[in-house]
Amino acid sequence: MADSEDYDYVIVGAGTAGCLLANRLSADGSARVLLLEAGGHDNLPWIHIPIGYLFCIGNPRTDWCYRTEPQAALGGRQIHYARGRVLGGCSSINGMVYMRGQAADYDGWAAAGCTGWGWDDVLPHFLRHEDYVHGASALHATGGEWRIEEQRLHWPILDAFREACIESGIPGTDDFNRGDNHGVGYFQVNQRGGIRVNARKAFLRPARRRRNLRVMTDAHVSAIRFRDRQAVGLDYERGGAMHRVTARREVILCGGAVNSPQLLELSGIGAPDRLGELGVTPVHAAPGVGENLQDHLQIRLVFSVNDALTLNTLAGSRLGKARIGLEYLLRRRGPMSMAPSQLGAFARSDPGRERPNVEYHIQPLSLDRFGEPLHPFPAITASVCNLQPTSRGSIHAHSPDFRIPPRIDPNYLSTEADRQVLIDSVRLTRRIMAAEALARHAPKEIKPGAHLSEDADIARAAAELATTIFHPVGTARMGEDTGSVVDPRLRVRGVGGLRVVDASVMPRITSGNTNAPTLMIAEKAAEMILADR
Repeated sequence: MADSEDYDYVIVGAGTAGCLLANRLSADGSARVLLLEAGGHDNLPWIHIPIGYLFCIGNPRTDWCYRTEPQAALGGRQIHYARGRVLGGCSSINGMVYMRGQAADYDGWAAAGCTGWGWDDVLPHFLRHEDYVHGASALHATGGEWRIEEQRLHWPILDAFREACIESGIPGTDDFNRGDNHGVGYFQVNQRGGIRVNARKAFLRPARRRRNLRVMTDAHVSAIRFRDRQAVGLDYERGGAMHRVTARREVILCGGAVNSPQLLELSGIGAPDRLGELGVTPVHAAPGVGENLQDHLQIRLVFSVNDALTLNTLAGSRLGKARIGLEYLLRRRGPMSMAPSQLGAFARSDPGRERPNVEYHIQPLSLDRFGEPLHPFPAITASVCNLQPTSRGSIHAHSPDFRIPPRIDPNYLSTEADRQVLIDSVRLTRRIMAAEALARHAPKEIKPGAHLSEDADIARAAAELATTIFHPVGTARMGEDTGSVVDPRLRVRGVGGLRVVDASVMPRITSGNTNAPTLMIAEKAAEMILADR
């Protein structure tokens, strides 16, 4: 095994959390920081062109290309589970939507034992890195590294959908990030002048001249090393050889909800029987590792429309594609600047809900499935996901070989409550599409199909369409109870010198896209780590 250097902090994973954490821990120059990334550099041009997510998801250069276990409730299908494998992690391939969630999400964390994680506690950590296009206020900040802008194009058909939502009782909004995201409006996005802002550019670029920070790509960590239940370093593979590095203060896992639990188990932290099956010597018994997986499952309802411009028709010819490319080249505008979803809505799937429990991503396009050609007729897609699922799954190491992907089993739609939300979401979407604001476009339901009227038929057809929206969380749950994996300071229970700082620590999933909450977690973690030093 090749020798390596000593560092104060060794961070595993240069994704959303890891990039921010590396910036903060190396800021004063008094600590040596190593940031390890299993993927490569973010120098693929499609990463930075917003529409380029189409060429990054499913691309082994930028995506781990994981697949779930067959999902019984989804007709036995295996779902593609995209995770960023590149500097910037998922922030390099995601939908760029800036979404904090709801204040009640974080107050719920605090009430469940996560002291210091209520809405009033976490809001300053959202603001710490924010650069908001409309200026500073009590709920927004400027001057931070994380740029938030309005989208650079609107679609009349989406404006009509917005009016239909308002007719249906969903209020209009120009900001989903005030703590109550109930409403309909265009998403704000992490872009600067029509170019993606990812975590590498935001947080590593300003730190690139710091002598005390080293960023290493193509470095795949195999295991954490312990001495007397204290994390003292780790081993990693790079260039076909194994290397060893020492951490004088802490090892910090930022691998996300998929990779962090796998590495914990391969390092001896997990359920003893599961570790035994892997042939891994236990360091600490932690049955919660890899459990509590939560994700947002979406149903993509497709409606053909009349008398409306959609991407289906705009990109349906060589001339149309040329115009799209030229508009972006000259003005950084047009469809190439658009996020995967432009219009959003947060609503209650039934009136009895205390707060919005479903999120819409509305797109001026349609296709049979991701990666396939657009339909040859004008259409829109109304994707709706259950924000607060009750189904729980798991992610566990599948082999003692760190190169083998973990076993991912989201266990979608395993509760009656989630199946009812699925049915109610379809019916709510139909009511919106039947509103007067959309009448002139004569929307016609293509999928799952207007002929389906019984709950059982709707549920079965919707489940055949359902897929992940790529928001896995919860597999290294935070809490004050003994069953939690990390405490509220994100320290792994039962050992020293080891923390987890990523979406895996969320006890319950947030009510919206999960990238912004992950940045907040990293910001708060950096403050705690520096205080503990």
